[in-house]
Amino acid sequence: MKYLHLIWAALFRRKTRTFLTLASIMAAFLLFGLLDGIRASFSQLGQNADGAQRLQTSSRLSFIETLPLALRARIETVDNIEAVTYANWFGGAYQDPKNQIFSFAVAENYLDLYPEIDVDADAREAFARTRTGLLVGQTLATRYGWSVGDRIPLQSMIFPNTDGSLNWEFDVVGIMRGRDGAESGLTDSLALLRYDYFEESTPYVDSEVGWYVSRVTDVRQADAAAKAIDALSANSPDETRTMTEQAAFAQQLKQMADVGLIVGSIMGAVFFTLLLLTGNTMAQAVRERTSELAVLKTIGFSSTSVLVMVLAESVLLVVIGGVLGLALAAVLGPAVGQGSGGMINLPPVGLESWLLGLGLMVAIGLLVGALPAVRGMRLNIVDALAGR
Repeated sequence: MKYLHLIWAALFRRKTRTFLTLASIMAAFLLFGLLDGIRASFSQLGQNADGAQRLQTSSRLSFIETLPLALRARIETVDNIEAVTYANWFGGAYQDPKNQIFSFAVAENYLDLYPEIDVDADAREAFARTRTGLLVGQTLATRYGWSVGDRIPLQSMIFPNTDGSLNWEFDVVGIMRGRDGAESGLTDSLALLRYDYFEESTPYVDSEVGWYVSRVTDVRQADAAAKAIDALSANSPDETRTMTEQAAFAQQLKQMADVGLIVGSIMGAVFFTLLLLTGNTMAQAVRERTSELAVLKTIGFSSTSVLVMVLAESVLLVVIGGVLGLALAAVLGPAVGQGSGGMINLPPVGLESWLLGLGLMVAIGLLVGALPAVRGMRLNIVDALAGR
């Protein structure tokens, strides 16, 4: 554009104000980049299971509903299913209810389906022979000072034991570690107890499990296997929903909260504030240059040219700040995951987020620049030069 130098000079006429506005726009699109990846991930999860090595089967009604233990043998007969295990949420806390721990009661073959969980042979043998055995993640062991051989109390926030108390005691028999960075954060914070001990020690579980996990032979046919598993209990009191583990986790969150609505509400508030801030900046910038715009018209610039230059200035301001914000989000996402040891895994800023973000930048720029641009286009030269 031949007028780019004029637009650029006008944009940085008040450098402090421009940089502060750019910082606000960067912050808004940084938040957009991080949250939109989460929104897109949740909307896409569960659409197809092909490519997944493991499938999770839970109640179609709600993730808190249990399934009969007898369903395991039927799932094992499904084509393309080579192994099945199960688990139940325990809901443990250590010393204080605030110290929540991801704790599950698991079947004897649970670790066979999770090769990414590193447990040495001695620990697995001890877990198999110790009914009160507990496998704990390395992060938990370090945080609370646990070591193999310790007897520790855990308080279940859900299940009382046979004495009617929520207090349970377990023996630490092994330490779990993640084999790779992507899984180590969650694995190192897990605690696993034996399902048989859990079932016999609480009156609220009788041959029922929270969910099943199945390993498929051919990942290309995983979606067909998931549909076949759900067909086993169709039109029964225990209808199931089978999906990838990631999709199952997302589904659980959706039952507790509408992630899309939450993200949309946050972004709506952020962009509304951004509209007011950027609109005020552009209105003030154009008002300060009234006489300069009048001079441009005097030397031959048309009203349309003035309109386009003001709109271009507004769009350029938002695009610069928005691109920097999205680029920062693309860098921060992996950095947060690495810094948290895998505990927090933010989705990458994908092409869909970039395209949506660029569209929002242009739309916001045109919207906030429209009123000042129209004002500049309709500017009367004589009144502007006279200061009226």
